[in-house]
Amino acid sequence: MKKVAIVLFVALSSAAALAQTPTPAPQKIGFADWNYIFSQLPEYKQIDNELKTHGTQLENQLKAKYQDYETKVKAFQSMPATTSDVIKADKERELVALQENIQKFQQDAQTSIQKKQVDLMQPVYTKVGKAIEDVAKEQGFAFIINPQTTAGDDILLFSDEKFDISNSVLKKLGVTPTAPATK
Repeated sequence: MKKVAIVLFVALSSAAALAQTPTPAPQKIGFADWNYIFSQLPEYKQIDNELKTHGTQLENQLKAKYQDYETKVKAFQSMPATTSDVIKADKERELVALQENIQKFQQDAQTSIQKKQVDLMQPVYTKVGKAIEDVAKEQGFAFIINPQTTAGDDILLFSDEKFDISNSVLKKLGVTPTAPATK
């Protein structure tokens, strides 16, 4: 009977000890859909209109350059057979230069659109990123992810720094961290 009492006492003591061990609070993970958020912002619609207008202006300039090129090609093709080789060579060089100019303009236009998009969107990215961080902290989220990523998009939009294990990994690898890990 004493053995049963001792076993029962040990079992109850173990159960009581386990019951008193605090369980860590579960980590909250949320997501924020950038595309949806941006589609709802008035400034995004304004930026989209600005980018379309800029694109249309560049497209119209390209069309004008291309029409000028086509006109000169037709004029070159309709030159009389008696036209001197010097004049033909000069017109050919002019056509090649126009073609190169069109190609350079296309490249510059693409770069211009990309730069304008970055310039216009950067303040919005910053504003939305700050709002995501604030909401995540207010609502106790450990991580906020972006559920719809494409090449170059961030997957992790917010992370609580207390879950950063970078320095622990460095220590495990035998490296002493020189500065705190920052994101």
